[in-house]
Amino acid sequence: MKQLLQNIKNGKTIIEDVPVPTPRDGQALVKVAASLVSAGTERMVVEFAEKSYLGKARSRPDLVKQTLDKAKREGVMPTVQAVFNRLDQPMALGYSTAGTIVALGKNMQGFKVGQRVACAGGGYATHAEYNVVPKNLLTPLPKNVDFESAAFTTLGAISLHGFRLAEPQLGENVAVIGLGLLGLLTIQIAAAAGCNVLGIDLDPKRIKLASSLGLQAVSRKNAESAAAAFTANRGFDSIIICADTSSNDPIELAGVIARDRAKVVATGAVGLNIPRKIYYEKEIAFINSRSYGPGRYDSNYEENGNDYPIGYIRWTEGRNFQSVVDLLSSRKLKVESLISHRFSIEDGIQAYEVITGKKKEPFLGVLLTYPHVEKLEGSKVVKFNVPTFKPSNAVRLGVLGAGLYANATLLPVLKNNKDFELVGIASSGGLHAQHSGKKFGFHYATSSDDEIINDKNINTVAILTRHDSHSDLVVKALKAGKHVFVEKPLAINSAQLSAIRKQLKANSQSLLTVGFNRRFSPLAQSLFSLLSHRNEPLHAHYRINAGYLPSNHWTQDEALGGGRIIGEACHFIDLITFLVGTTPISVSAHALPNGGKYREDNVSMTFTFPDGSIGVVDYLANGDKSMPKERLEVFCEGMIAVLDDYVSLTTVKDGKKKVESMAQDKGWKAEMSAFAGAIKSGGEAPIPYEQLIGVTQSTFAAMESIRSNQKIEI
Repeated sequence: MKQLLQNIKNGKTIIEDVPVPTPRDGQALVKVAASLVSAGTERMVVEFAEKSYLGKARSRPDLVKQTLDKAKREGVMPTVQAVFNRLDQPMALGYSTAGTIVALGKNMQGFKVGQRVACAGGGYATHAEYNVVPKNLLTPLPKNVDFESAAFTTLGAISLHGFRLAEPQLGENVAVIGLGLLGLLTIQIAAAAGCNVLGIDLDPKRIKLASSLGLQAVSRKNAESAAAAFTANRGFDSIIICADTSSNDPIELAGVIARDRAKVVATGAVGLNIPRKIYYEKEIAFINSRSYGPGRYDSNYEENGNDYPIGYIRWTEGRNFQSVVDLLSSRKLKVESLISHRFSIEDGIQAYEVITGKKKEPFLGVLLTYPHVEKLEGSKVVKFNVPTFKPSNAVRLGVLGAGLYANATLLPVLKNNKDFELVGIASSGGLHAQHSGKKFGFHYATSSDDEIINDKNINTVAILTRHDSHSDLVVKALKAGKHVFVEKPLAINSAQLSAIRKQLKANSQSLLTVGFNRRFSPLAQSLFSLLSHRNEPLHAHYRINAGYLPSNHWTQDEALGGGRIIGEACHFIDLITFLVGTTPISVSAHALPNGGKYREDNVSMTFTFPDGSIGVVDYLANGDKSMPKERLEVFCEGMIAVLDDYVSLTTVKDGKKKVESMAQDKGWKAEMSAFAGAIKSGGEAPIPYEQLIGVTQSTFAAMESIRSNQKIEI
């Protein structure tokens, strides 16, 4: 399928052939008929992408600070590579579309194949021939609402939410400053609600267009006198600012034309230097409107499909979408005259030349149109021009997941390892698989996990997807007779772990390993060698300056990420397990109070081992990320060893100090080489299964200990 993309690194807007996406649970696959280009949000994205690196840095000083902190912590080269990798990721443009459902994932009650819908959401309702869209971002369309009109639904919801925030009453006076697309939708909504509405704009053509819709509008230069006459010198009850300008003039004008104790709502991107005198004297309430309404930016609502009770939140973003569709159906909201341009998806780049001013022609509503088909057409696979398979015993790899970790860390390692033949790569949306497949030299990209798992040319599967999917994909790949590498964690609950153990027994010919890469790092290997002949128990203290993550981040969700102890602290438990040589037998764990900010991610865990060794893992989210992330101290038989962030290993024994230093290497390259070697030689898995299982069980036990306030036997 065709999709319009923005490259943030080089500033190019491109049309790419991308695999048709596959709907997950709670999603529908929609064949797009029309999509609306946002002259605000999308123009800003394109203009940012077109800036030089210096220009990008100047416009985002917050990201520059994060980059400098990362460089101090991890070094210049790893930071530069991470920044360029993030910039290189393709960005899907668009957030307002309409089309027909052609396939449904599970748990999509109330929707059916063949149903016409309006679609919303950045990353979902994109400029592509097909989109996967969660159910709370879908709105059914009545027969009398065509696709082009329905493509305005999302933008209409932005207007409607801003209007609702103003809380106008029937018969009140409402001013709308800025008669672009957002403003022309807003004045129609205000009029439909029974308000007396006046539009204000600099452009005579837009004033005329408002008049053609039966609405009153005036120029900016006449705004103050017109406002006085319109309101009988009382001032406006509500002022909604829809202008798109860095100027502070709309904010100042709103204060002038407002009545005493009026409300001002900004839905457009305007200067926000509020003049104190007039806003204070009139006690004006100011609100910055946030997108489509309650539910926006809440993954539980948008991605997981959990609605808010109507008795508590009357107008969610989904209910706003439906309200806009109802206005379109009743003809109280008219958008046909707002369409200034139409481009086919093949010519979509021209739309951005229009909205960024390159074509120097006036515009308003810019639509992209798509070929009409009655049923699903297009492939879930895109093939690349890669030579045929190498005649060797290479590990023929299929990869599931093409996110930032895959692109920044593992795929560069695999590309440079001659033991791996990169066959296929999958991501559910198809886009990231297409980008990574092309970049790293895979034979094909797909949106289907089954395409990879069932491919007879693939003997090994790497699972780099979200944590909640790991165990199911491991079991499916093992059943298919594949060797499996899975990024940590192996599982996020005991039931998942039991399913993997059972399948391992049934597929003893397949090898499984987990991304516990730190044990393969050169400095960890050196430390292991120093301890390998010990005759006494050791004490290891591992301190992790993990950094803060908001409680609504997906990794903090027990059902999706397992939480940070299960999802990431397993790394550090594994390294101590590696040094001791066996898994823990008990754990006592304690967490600092969350205080409404944290989520059981400031934790001290003490593990005991069969030989009497003790391992302490302090995983902390309340520190300063500019400091190095990891420090391990080991005491044993008169020796102290300190491993600092995989950059240096300092050992002191008999008064003699030795320092081993290198560029940071956390062991990914060595782990993948060890895995490939085991597959090719038919040997044992590079990490003993009892340790893979035992470390995972230890994370479950640590969480049980935190919550029960008791020592837990493992």
